[in-house]
Amino acid sequence: MDSGSIAWMLIASALVLLMTPGLAFFYGGLVRGKNVISTIMYSFISIGIVSIVWVLWGYSLAFGGGGAFIGTFDNFALSGVDDADGQMFAVFQMMFAIITPALITGAFCERFNFKTYMVFLVLWVTLVYAPICHWVWHENGWLFQGVIGTEGGALDFAGGTVVHINAGMAAIAAAALVGRRRNVDRGIEPHNVPYVILGASILWFGWFGFNAGSGLAANGTAVTAFLVTNTCAAVAMMVWVILGMIHGGKVNGVGAASGAVAGLVTITPAAGFVGVGGALALGVLSGVFTFYAVQLRNKTSLDDALDVFAIHGIGGIVGAVGTGIFATSVGLIYGKTDAFIENIIAVLATMIYSLVVSLLILKILDVIPGLGLRSSESDEDNGLDISDHGERAYVADGAD
Repeated sequence: MDSGSIAWMLIASALVLLMTPGLAFFYGGLVRGKNVISTIMYSFISIGIVSIVWVLWGYSLAFGGGGAFIGTFDNFALSGVDDADGQMFAVFQMMFAIITPALITGAFCERFNFKTYMVFLVLWVTLVYAPICHWVWHENGWLFQGVIGTEGGALDFAGGTVVHINAGMAAIAAAALVGRRRNVDRGIEPHNVPYVILGASILWFGWFGFNAGSGLAANGTAVTAFLVTNTCAAVAMMVWVILGMIHGGKVNGVGAASGAVAGLVTITPAAGFVGVGGALALGVLSGVFTFYAVQLRNKTSLDDALDVFAIHGIGGIVGAVGTGIFATSVGLIYGKTDAFIENIIAVLATMIYSLVVSLLILKILDVIPGLGLRSSESDEDNGLDISDHGERAYVADGAD
């Protein structure tokens, strides 16, 4: 990298790191006030734990050589990653690894054992995130190489499969195994809507690093990725607003924030491959599919509390499939089929692997003495802020 690209990638990495605190506020505002610290801490603790896992062995398993399915331990503790380019890439990819498991927590918030979650972070990044990252983004990965064609493998510019579909499927596994929240029928009223909008705004801001940084250079691709990212998010947000008005008659702040995040998710795999026209189309598709996915989830017994699968899973699927349709010169609309088929394969492979291995990890953690997935009934009733952290988010101390 030249010095300009290094400077841009340092900024992009910091922007992606900021997304995890943004997610913490987004999720934190959506839960009840007695669980806001717990929900924010799910994201914040990921920065600490995943950073350590990544530099020790996570990066090596994802990008340290290897074959079609997994890397090696050749770069344990970043051994051999000595030059600025290699370390810059490791730093940037670390920020993706940090936020991905944090996304899952929206499915099981308000009732998950925090100690178990910390162990889950280590296992999930090692056994689920790193392998799928290797498949899609390492030059030896089977999805990177391609399965059916001669024009390359799956197209995933910034993580539609690796991050969003991956987290969405793990969210289904977690929500199914941990069970429904106590004393909650069909959802709750968010306790702090300003937190939700603030968190979504921080996510939107950080997403420019997420997508525009994924070309790994300060060049025209970064500019286009920045432009289409903003375009898709804006369109999806407005689709959610319009659909919300049709169904409820109000311009809902949580809906607008959710729509923006859904649009950001959907453009992620496509950001380096589509133009403004593709971003506009993906924004509409994202808004429609994710909005009605949330409506459908509300009619089921699955308590994916903050609709992780509906927004990240469905949004990621729409984006990955849409990349195969709209990618400039190689998409379905240009008469080419290879990228479309390769992306379908990548979507299905990610969904199956993430769901199965996440279920196994959670099943094992549930039977280990001293861990278990679920908080006790009394802890859940009193709120996890007090039971897990010994703190309250809002203290009425009588001070003038």
